Amino acid sequence: MSAGAWLELIASGLIVGGVYALVALGLNLQYGLMRILNIAHGEFLMLGAFLTWMAHTAWGLSPVLMVPVCFLVLLSVGLVVHRFAFRRLTRTSPTVDIFEARSLMVSFGLMFVVQNGAQLAWGGDLRGYDYLAEPVALGGAQFAGNKLVLFVLAMAASAALIVVLRRTLLGKGVRALMQSPTGAQLMGIDTERLHPLMFGVGLGLSGVAGCLLSMTYTITPAMGEPYTVTALIVITLGGFGSMGGALAGGLALGVIEAVGMHYTSPSMKSLLSYAVFIGVLLWKPNGLFNKR
Repeated sequence: MSAGAWLELIASGLIVGGVYALVALGLNLQYGLMRILNIAHGEFLMLGAFLTWMAHTAWGLSPVLMVPVCFLVLLSVGLVVHRFAFRRLTRTSPTVDIFEARSLMVSFGLMFVVQNGAQLAWGGDLRGYDYLAEPVALGGAQFAGNKLVLFVLAMAASAALIVVLRRTLLGKGVRALMQSPTGAQLMGIDTERLHPLMFGVGLGLSGVAGCLLSMTYTITPAMGEPYTVTALIVITLGGFGSMGGALAGGLALGVIEAVGMHYTSPSMKSLLSYAVFIGVLLWKPNGLFNKR
């Protein structure tokens, strides 16, 4: 292949990987901090996509302007979901292992509730809209303008989260809870406030990912589940609890899928992802990018 073709192939993988990373960061934040393996995570991505589709088709609002709106709306939804679905589990579960099992079952139920609610509200038809679909020449390759916007905004949101976690007092509290929940609580960190906030931030990031995806792909009430599975693969690749690992893992998985599908076929996408998932679990269970 020519250099331009290689650039286009790698860049397309990075674009998809940017969305993978954004979804995985939100799920990793929830699991790393609260041990909530939220199987319904992708369904809130779907809600962000439909909110953006409605705002653009009904009122003509730019999808870019909907990015902060989706984040705030889904953050608020996350606060409510945590209060009514997970807070009581935290108080009534005698051990962390029991809490993980119970929260997993609750999130399974939540997945079907959200998915079927969306089915009732919008139906099962594919939805979509045109936004910046014109090709843009870049470095000898051509890309749809909406995909470039998707990549830039996904990277900006991911970088913003990582900077907040590494540079702010709030982020230090979150990292302390991830490393040692008991020690962090003994130092005075208020888990009663931090847990619902970070759960909401996780869903907010999922909503942003859905908003960005709606710019370039058709959407459906069933679109969320595959992204949840992909987020789990990315977290395994990058390391549970590692935000930088989730970002690197998402980008790496996107490139692996793009190159793999080029030399095989698009139908091999899932097989490639699961092969990576199983290989990393067997070879480096802590993740390729985790220092532990």
